[in-house]
Amino acid sequence: MIKYDINTEFASWYQDVVLKADLADYGPVKGTMIFKPYGYALWKRVQEVLGEMINKRLGAADVYFPSLIPLEFLEREKEHVEGFAPEVAVVTHAGGKKLAKPVAIRPTSETVMYDAFARWISSYRDLPLKVNQWVNIVRWEKRTVLFLRSTEFLWQEGHTVHATKEEAAEQVMEALDTYEEFLTKYMALPVVKGYKVETEKFAGALYTTTLEALLRTKKALQVATSHHLGQNFAKAFRIRFLSKHNKEEFAWQTSWGLSTRTLGGLIAMHGDQAGLVLPPEMAPIKIVIIPIYKSREEKLKVAEYITSIEKMLDGVGVSYHTDWSENTPGWKFNQWELKGVPLRIEVGPSEVESNQLRCVSRLNREVKVFKKSSRVYKALLKLLDEIQVSLYKKALDFLNEHTSEAKTEEEFAAALSKPGGFIKVFYKDSPKAAEYIKEKYKATPRVVPFDTYEQTGRDFITGEKGARLTWFAKAY
Repeated sequence: MIKYDINTEFASWYQDVVLKADLADYGPVKGTMIFKPYGYALWKRVQEVLGEMINKRLGAADVYFPSLIPLEFLEREKEHVEGFAPEVAVVTHAGGKKLAKPVAIRPTSETVMYDAFARWISSYRDLPLKVNQWVNIVRWEKRTVLFLRSTEFLWQEGHTVHATKEEAAEQVMEALDTYEEFLTKYMALPVVKGYKVETEKFAGALYTTTLEALLRTKKALQVATSHHLGQNFAKAFRIRFLSKHNKEEFAWQTSWGLSTRTLGGLIAMHGDQAGLVLPPEMAPIKIVIIPIYKSREEKLKVAEYITSIEKMLDGVGVSYHTDWSENTPGWKFNQWELKGVPLRIEVGPSEVESNQLRCVSRLNREVKVFKKSSRVYKALLKLLDEIQVSLYKKALDFLNEHTSEAKTEEEFAAALSKPGGFIKVFYKDSPKAAEYIKEKYKATPRVVPFDTYEQTGRDFITGEKGARLTWFAKAY
């Protein structure tokens, strides 16, 4: 059982769920984590679904680049090295000797990829170049939380090279739209889509677009980003091509990524006091079958009955697990609720005798009983769909309930306290303004939504004209 209250002791509740549901464990180096099989199965689901969307829809082929990068590569793009310097882990010794040139452990792959791209690209016929990789990343974080922020984490990163600025801009939006579909349709996470302000953009980018979610803590989580890199890296790494007009030009580039921190968002958004609540589209196990019996004779009858259920589920491709462990039914109920399995089927002598399926929803523990027939799988699939839709609606309602507006600094401070969450204000971005708000209110500008990008007004602190409607929040 989870011993912490989700509403008043969220940090402890979250840690309890991650550890007790066997998602992860702490690594031996501070800030690192071990993905246990159940937790890694969630990431494999991301790779399976999002990977297919990236390969087929976005046309990016999978590659793998080294995790060790010459430190001098990072230093070629001034903004890039300044942005990542505090988080970069550097290797100075290897093979028992000091290295002549230190190497960085991959904080992101732009520089190591672009050194290769410069060799691969020479003509417009080589464009567009689109690659994607699933790798580990190391960023030396000061404060860490399992999944949400760790020193080493897993992610997906796409990189493309184009002949024109416009083609790159289209790619940026196509990638962001793909992430949005995955997050909403599969993870049941509603997101706010828009631009990052200048002080929050990716180091070295022309501009950054983002998807921001709001978690149960009323803190925001950046769940995916897509960057227009302009020609900044192309000029630093000499990525040039001969155009159709026989003129040598610098290429235009994009990069975009999503990491295992989205799994932290999944846990934090949908969980309850009993543990995980997994959207069916993400769950490694969609249905758990619990045998209930007292005697050996009852066990044999229940086992035969369950075999017919398993064959039906195999036939429609629904993932399931039958728990034949020696634990009591009550213990099994609690354990699989903790693991967030969307649907539970309980099978005892009474279900065998009446030829029925007793189904319990993880979302609300509602019980539904169906006659077992060759088409009962349709009822099970409908239940799973209903759980998926309900989780998204519940999360969307929460986001809407915890989004408010403020016109002055006093209103902003009050809104951060109640209702909390996203606060919409007119804001004119600058390093000084961002630092002031972060220091005083622990909040940051999360997103300038696309649909209100043209709206301007007076800055909520200075009153200066020309400020854009920007959503602020405290964040992970």
